[in-house]
Amino acid sequence: MAQPSMAQSTRKQLKTANKFWEQENYRAAIPFYEQVLAKEPNNAQALFRAGISYMSFDKEKASDYIYKAQKLKPKVSKDVEYWLGRVDHLNYNFDEAITHFQAYNATLKKKDTRRADLAQLIQHAKNAKVQFNSPKDIFVKNLGPTINSAYSEHSPVISSDDKLLLFTSRSENVTGANASGDDAKKGKGNVASDGEYYEDIFESKRISEDEWEKPRSLSGALNGKGHDASIQVFDNDTKMLMYRQDENGDIFYSEKSGADWTEPKKLNGNINSKQFESDAYITPDGLTIYFSTGKYSEDGRLDIYYATRQPGGDWGPAKSIGNAINTKYDDDSPYLSRDGKTLYFSSRGHNTMGGYDIFKSVYDSIGKKWGAVENMGYPVNTPDDDTYYRLSPDGSYAYLSSYRIGGYGEKDIYTINYIKNVTVKGKVFSSRDSTTVIPGVELVFNGQTADKTAISFRDVTKPDSGNYAVNVLSGRTYQVALSKDGKNITTEEFAVPIVTEDSATITKNFYVPYVDTTSIAGAGFKKIYFDTDKYNLRPESVRELNNIASLLKANPGLNISIEGHCDSRNTDEYNMVLGQNRANSAYNYLKKNGITETRMVTVSYGERRPAAPNDSPENMQLNRRVEFQPILKEGQTLQDVMTAPGGGASTTPATGTGTTTGATGSGTSTRTAAPLAPGKTKIKAADGTKVKTKVDEDSDKVKVKTEAPTGEKSKTTTKNGELDSKAKEATGDKTKVKTKND
Repeated sequence: MAQPSMAQSTRKQLKTANKFWEQENYRAAIPFYEQVLAKEPNNAQALFRAGISYMSFDKEKASDYIYKAQKLKPKVSKDVEYWLGRVDHLNYNFDEAITHFQAYNATLKKKDTRRADLAQLIQHAKNAKVQFNSPKDIFVKNLGPTINSAYSEHSPVISSDDKLLLFTSRSENVTGANASGDDAKKGKGNVASDGEYYEDIFESKRISEDEWEKPRSLSGALNGKGHDASIQVFDNDTKMLMYRQDENGDIFYSEKSGADWTEPKKLNGNINSKQFESDAYITPDGLTIYFSTGKYSEDGRLDIYYATRQPGGDWGPAKSIGNAINTKYDDDSPYLSRDGKTLYFSSRGHNTMGGYDIFKSVYDSIGKKWGAVENMGYPVNTPDDDTYYRLSPDGSYAYLSSYRIGGYGEKDIYTINYIKNVTVKGKVFSSRDSTTVIPGVELVFNGQTADKTAISFRDVTKPDSGNYAVNVLSGRTYQVALSKDGKNITTEEFAVPIVTEDSATITKNFYVPYVDTTSIAGAGFKKIYFDTDKYNLRPESVRELNNIASLLKANPGLNISIEGHCDSRNTDEYNMVLGQNRANSAYNYLKKNGITETRMVTVSYGERRPAAPNDSPENMQLNRRVEFQPILKEGQTLQDVMTAPGGGASTTPATGTGTTTGATGSGTSTRTAAPLAPGKTKIKAADGTKVKTKVDEDSDKVKVKTEAPTGEKSKTTTKNGELDSKAKEATGDKTKVKTKND
């Protein structure tokens, strides 16, 4: 006997659920359907109707239930394809939604009025696909469980100091929510015909940027017989516009009285009618009101109208805001920016993604009309209803109410922030010791905007401090490519958090597996830098050269190449000489400090090996430099030299290295990156040095002669990569260098 009793119980529960479902009291229906499904998990009708009921509360569960019902019983309902389309649309499956809508359309007769609605739904899905695939860089944030509940919260109103939030809720905290079950079924207390509680107005004080006090109900004077909703505070927050369910819905106002509000008064007949008036906005000067009303449409759908205050102080006749804004569908919730130039509103028309979307229009002061309507885009808008867009007092962010996946239940209140740029700064260290700063490292931050457009930001670590700084768009992960001298060191992933305020800074240091040959064993050999068109040593360069001298003395087997570089401000020939002079400055200083000249060679690369692009003063400074490279035998490593007995592996003179030695060598090198142009040139450097250059027609042979005012001379010939160089110092000392290709 137990089994028939259980079946009878299930039928009773299903009957009760269906009764609530037919009344569109979906919240009341769900528990009864779930009781049925607990006993009969494959009850297709219970799954189907429960799925429809969940669409306002849990869109993903709604999809699971309806799809399962259709799989169990393909013809569970004659309009199952319609509901599959609806639930796919809400879950961002736009192509599938279109397919289901088209399948349902094929079942309707040609004159069926539902065909027009289906055509609109198909267009909504197409619009949604476009908007979803072109998202804005916007951060949408739920106000959290203190404000939002499993019920509907909407109509956010913020005080002029941004510290007090008024909003509307249908939560369990509303007046009359404690009505008994029988009273609730009869509509007593604050329970509406759809089984939800009537709306009440609440207020909450801000504790911090993201925290609010427990909301306080303002139902004392403001609570009517039905729904009451907040609209706007104005006149220095001393007055409130509000909606009250009176004559299908009208606009009222109330005045502040201490901590509470006075009994609301209805606006005049130019604003209110026997039709539905839902929302309004009064301009800061108090002279114009924009409001949404069903009075002037044939089917009672909402349009936006405005009226101006008359000399007597009341509102004058209403005028339509115009067909650029109003559509044949509902257009609601008007709101203007503080300067009155931008109108924000909600609409079921235009190119909505589905349900209400937020749109904006900019006023054309010349044409005296509102301009083209623009959808605010995803993620401001979603496939479900998005309404009540209200800017914060300073206009830096906005509030809105929305049904969207991830909320607390039905409609929630959210903030909308435009994602801002943030400065990421720091240093690049060698991971070998985590203390050696590496200058001249190029960092390129590669990322994407919300719509997948590639973005890239770059900087180079500075020669003096090793610092870098880039101004990047926050709220995304970047692939940071680090390179030096044109060679990639490493690529790291760096997630930059969302920043919604201006002038934010994040410190990020990178530790890279890079051993700079200018900082041998982490002990010196750093680059030295020069002023524009100069080769005299700076004070900080002298300090670095002292370090290098100490290191060379401690490692007598270590020989070095001194390499001069320039930016691109002069000719290639001139820069070859200037680079050599810079190398010579370092060479001469080290020689005076006890480093044998046979341990050093010099070379000039002119402008041919830039450390950074010559596109800014900072980068050009990175190129005006001298680098110090260790000279190693074939197969020898730096570690060999530094750990060899006696401090070095070899004391072989530094000849045959493809560079020229001496104080005045022109220093062309077998490693030169680009050939000189054929022909002859003569130039005179700033110190009086004369330089003659001859390049043959095939650019494979180059002769460079230099003569300094103090008597030093040099002659260098390079041919097919081989080098022959002779130099004579003022003292009469001569140096020869000769290299051959292997």
